[in-house]
Amino acid sequence: MALYGVPVLILKEGTKRTTGREALRSNIAAAKALAEVLKTSLGPRGLDKMLVDSFGDVTVTNDGATIVKEMEVQHPAAKLLVEVAKAQDAEVGDGTTSAVVLAGTLLAKAEDLLDQDIHPSIIIEGYTKALKEALRILRETAIPIDINNRDELRKIVMTSIASKYIGGDVVANKLADMAIDAALAVAEPRPDGTKDFRIDDVKIEKKKGGNVLDTQLVYGVVLDKEVVHPGMPRRVEKARIALLDAALEVEKPEITAKINITSPEMIKAFLDEEAKMLKEMVDKIAEVGANVVICQKGIDEVAQHFLAKKGILAVRRVKRSDLEKLERATGGRIVSSIRDLRPEDLGYAELVEERKVGNDKMVFVEGCKNPKAVTILVRGASDMVLDEIERSLKDALNVLRNVMRSPYIVAGGGASEIEVAMKLREYAAKIGGKEQLAIEAFASALEEIPMILAQSAGKDPLEVLMELRKLHAEGKKNAGIDAITGEIVEDMTRRNIIEPLLVKESMIKTAAEAALTILKIDDIIAASPLKKEKKEEKKEEESKPEF
Repeated sequence: MALYGVPVLILKEGTKRTTGREALRSNIAAAKALAEVLKTSLGPRGLDKMLVDSFGDVTVTNDGATIVKEMEVQHPAAKLLVEVAKAQDAEVGDGTTSAVVLAGTLLAKAEDLLDQDIHPSIIIEGYTKALKEALRILRETAIPIDINNRDELRKIVMTSIASKYIGGDVVANKLADMAIDAALAVAEPRPDGTKDFRIDDVKIEKKKGGNVLDTQLVYGVVLDKEVVHPGMPRRVEKARIALLDAALEVEKPEITAKINITSPEMIKAFLDEEAKMLKEMVDKIAEVGANVVICQKGIDEVAQHFLAKKGILAVRRVKRSDLEKLERATGGRIVSSIRDLRPEDLGYAELVEERKVGNDKMVFVEGCKNPKAVTILVRGASDMVLDEIERSLKDALNVLRNVMRSPYIVAGGGASEIEVAMKLREYAAKIGGKEQLAIEAFASALEEIPMILAQSAGKDPLEVLMELRKLHAEGKKNAGIDAITGEIVEDMTRRNIIEPLLVKESMIKTAAEAALTILKIDDIIAASPLKKEKKEEKKEEESKPEF
């Protein structure tokens, strides 16, 4: 900027600035590129991505959230879409690929409108109205379900994990049943008749080795730890468990202290006093009736010896999150001071046992009366398989949580998208003006989902789209495409291809909000990156020896 011929510098030297349509097009191009990457991973026939990070670690997955997290995206607009995927994953735990693909498609359609000289503000207004109407239509088409009906829950879980690689129907069926059993065990009723549970209450513990079919559900908690002392029992039935947040060690003074010792008897007296203190701690634990101690901190070797003499099984350095799960599973209470330990603070389990799993030992706490925390112990041949099964189980649990919170479903296979798109076009005609074009663009973007499903099934996307439009025009609102067989089905609910309403609503909402955020940007001011080369040269000069 120049004022009376004098240049005025506002921005730092080296800062790049892109304004107006150029900035908007740059952002749209980045978002489209990211959506293009994820497009082929959508649906049960979606392909996997191999991601290699800077350390050389390989991840193979088709889970949208994992792909965008591992990709190390640089462009600021593309980073916004990564945040969309993360938000979708945190909120409902499913539909991440669809959300990013839809956001990219909405921006691609908006670009076509920009080419027709339609102002971004009008597109934003049209998209906002379309979003409101789309959510209303979705709620109208939703079908209520009985969350106590196991078969209904199973259909929803199978649709969710159909798009993941988990090694065939037998494995998928087993994992689906396990996820349902785990969710029903920890779910708590809410006053409005629905249920809810925290995903954290289902612990997923992975251990390499064995077969995927060796995966098991434990109604309690599995700790990846072993019993601390060889003299302790390896199996305790009718366990009364003390959960300690305190160390079974002699506390060190907070300030630096010195002890002057003038004779060997004084050393012995000092050590005897330490042993006496530790014995008192162990006596207190035994006095309240505990026969299992699970400690978040360390256990002194002398204390281990006394515990072993009393026949108490002890585990140390257990994670805080595991201790909290044990609290929920056993009905015990975490105690921060051994002096305050009382019999009513103890948890109960039918069995606490150390077992060998693969090459390692693990402690199983199972047979809890009313477990509000359970564990799924996942087995598999490699870390890659274990990670993919963990992702599948998390998706299944998220879907169950969503449908328990809001017991409504919509037809899958692109059926709900086509229905919403058709109704949006009718709504657009009523609105009129340039906003009508934006609402129609929103409808076209939604139709991209069934087209991708058709493409991944090896079908002609346009033919499938025309056929689905025809069926929906005839009033068959649940007509969609079965991506596994490639058939067009008049009622997807009969094929048991269904999705929770909550996931579909969240997917459309987050995608639209991301598109609107990017459309509002008309200026990109990027600071110059730090010059690494100069820094490295300077370091080299500093490290050179002087002669």
